[in-house]
Amino acid sequence: MLKPRQSLTLTLLQAREAAMSFFRPSLNEHGLTEQQWRVIRILNQHDELEIYQLAELACILKPSMTGVLVRMEAAGMIHRRKAEQDQRRVLVTLADKGRASFASMSQCMEANYQRLQEQLGAQKLQTLLGLLDELKSIKR
Repeated sequence: MLKPRQSLTLTLLQAREAAMSFFRPSLNEHGLTEQQWRVIRILNQHDELEIYQLAELACILKPSMTGVLVRMEAAGMIHRRKAEQDQRRVLVTLADKGRASFASMSQCMEANYQRLQEQLGAQKLQTLLGLLDELKSIKR
């Protein structure tokens, strides 16, 4: 009888939780959820995105993304606007408060990355990131 294969998806989820244990305390200190931080970080890199693009990049389901953005807009962290050429398209940008959150979190998050790297090792971390990028690029 064949021995069951280790579950890739379960192992990835468990690894995500282990990695988040380095970052979650900082998010809690700054009053941000993981989803809000992903939105802030991605918008900081891309300036302006349509909601569906943001949801895809942040790995947040579109129905959940709507609630996240409503709360972030109410908190003054993002702006939403309809595209001029197509009123059905909604574009999202960081507001000044969102940019300030990114700036205040960046140093803290970098320190968390350094702690993780110290435990795992720089080469292993780079190898892991490379392997994960390869996995993401595999077509179904």
